[in-house]
Amino acid sequence: MSRRRTSQTLSVDLSDLDGLLEDLGDAAEAASRPASQAAAQVFYDRMRANVARIGTVSGNLAQSIYQVYSNDQSEVGRSVYHISWNASKAPHGGLVEYGHWQRYLARMTPDGWRTVVRAEMQGKPKPKRRASQAEKDAYYVLRPGGPVYIPGKAFARGALDAAAVATHAAREVLLAALEQVE
Repeated sequence: MSRRRTSQTLSVDLSDLDGLLEDLGDAAEAASRPASQAAAQVFYDRMRANVARIGTVSGNLAQSIYQVYSNDQSEVGRSVYHISWNASKAPHGGLVEYGHWQRYLARMTPDGWRTVVRAEMQGKPKPKRRASQAEKDAYYVLRPGGPVYIPGKAFARGALDAAAVATHAAREVLLAALEQVE
């Protein structure tokens, strides 16, 4: 009775494949920042488009939107970008994004929106941020008809709807970098 072999041993040299995989890893790592920037650009463009759809009064919000690379949060193979609005250029951005209650009468001036001050309070220091409601009511002109809620217009959060487009943009940049590997 003869014994049949039930297994076969093969020896294959995969050193070329190992080198290719290493090159692909290096290319992917190098493409991390450009791919992340491509995705960030999609979110940035969408946020600007959302602000444009809202309409402008002064244009400060549209001018304050930025994207910036984060050196602190990025590391090898991981690139982080921040896309937001500059609160010092557009302090009302949070009010637009999330909505707010308008309790006092406000007017647009060349310097932006200003809360109307009672005539007898002109020239006196305005109440501190944490002043009582009574102090603020005595200083500012109450809105006729009472407070009104101004709903938010999620221009920043709404930009997240472009996640699929941003992912596609990042993928395209990454694939183009990997195609260059020989």
